[in-house]
Amino acid sequence: MGSLQRQTSPDSDNDPRYAAVTDERKRKRMISNRESARRSRMRKQKQLGDLINEVTVLKNDNAKITEQVDAATRKYVEMESRNDVLRAQASELTERLRSLNSVLEMVEEISGQALDIPEMNPWQVSCPMQPIRASADMFDC
Repeated sequence: MGSLQRQTSPDSDNDPRYAAVTDERKRKRMISNRESARRSRMRKQKQLGDLINEVTVLKNDNAKITEQVDAATRKYVEMESRNDVLRAQASELTERLRSLNSVLEMVEEISGQALDIPEMNPWQVSCPMQPIRASADMFDC
């Protein structure tokens, strides 16, 4: 094709060789364009398939993470509930100990004998308003 040069004479349009070469070039270009378009469609289809697969994987990962967060939240709520019960029990035991110390003081006054009444409350938490820290192992599902 490179060796064929376009003729500039006015009757080149009527030359059947020129028309055949031109038609052949058009036909080859059309086939090449169709093939290029087909490859482009295939690439886009593959990209779309890859993106759909990635969406599926990410949705599955998201579902797993959501379940893990829900499980950790349930475990946290359970631990908070247990802590509330333990705090209530500690408070009740502290009050009982105070009552017993009060009774011991009355017995000491009435009997006149010196009893060893502890000044310090062993049930007293050093910082009752501070949250109790838990290890990460407690939240393993």
